[in-house]
Amino acid sequence: MAGLLDSVNQRTQLVGQNRLELLLFRLDGPQLYGINVFKVKEVLQCPNLTIMPKSNAVVRGVANIRGGTIPILDLAIATGRAPLDNIKTSFVIITEYNTKVQGFLVRSVERIVNMNWEEIHPPPKGTGRDHYLTAVTRMDQQLVEIIDVEKILAEVAPTSEVISEGVIDEHVQSKAVSKCVLIVDDSSVARKQVSRCLQTVGVEVIALNDGREALDYLKSMAAEGKQPDKELLMIISDIEMPEMDGYTLTTEIRADSRMQKLHILLHTSLSGVFNQAMVKKVGADDFLAKFKPDDLAARVVDRIRVVDGG
Repeated sequence: MAGLLDSVNQRTQLVGQNRLELLLFRLDGPQLYGINVFKVKEVLQCPNLTIMPKSNAVVRGVANIRGGTIPILDLAIATGRAPLDNIKTSFVIITEYNTKVQGFLVRSVERIVNMNWEEIHPPPKGTGRDHYLTAVTRMDQQLVEIIDVEKILAEVAPTSEVISEGVIDEHVQSKAVSKCVLIVDDSSVARKQVSRCLQTVGVEVIALNDGREALDYLKSMAAEGKQPDKELLMIISDIEMPEMDGYTLTTEIRADSRMQKLHILLHTSLSGVFNQAMVKKVGADDFLAKFKPDDLAARVVDRIRVVDGG
């Protein structure tokens, strides 16, 4: 297991080529699940857990790992299944989302696979709204389910969506009503969070599910003779999405003279210096680790002021 992730830091060249690597794992049963390697800090045998009174049922306890106290979430419970038993023989995937570190308890960890985002698809229609999938793919003739971690974390530890007083003023709100922002995110929870934040600012919101859908939307707008950079205040896009990731979407936009002036903010739980470097490489205007309502609202407010000359 120690060698499974030893080369993760050398794999950053995959990003920006519409590629990703999935760490495959199982809960109880044969179903395979996947998580983006760039979310993963470490994989280890489940350590001793300390039970926390009155904690969410999904949290099996906390563990002291490398000097830090980390909550350990049972992914089986989180997705509506029975708790994993005999956790001493289970594994913990240590991850970082939205600058917060947590561990996910799983039965076993299989391997890392290299894939193209075009092979990753939205959940099948008809799965309803209560599922915990953000995408699916196939590996060795078997369905791999990619879990909507943002949804799980929002249910276990809800993030405040309140924007602090003073971030938005009346002058900005009066200007905001004539502005439209395109947001792109495959997580329904993330789309709703960002939409509510922007609606508080006062702008109109168009929400799409992935980079391919967003690019098609922009191309159709341009084909109608519209200027996307005039019609839209900005684009706020997730990075990791099925069909087409945010880096590739940005590259495609910058390569099209009809839309290359669009202001692009990449907004992702894939935090870190690496992503800031990638932002410059693909030509995005800004990067923000999601979800921080004040920071997001401030970016939109700043953009309104730039467009309206203050």
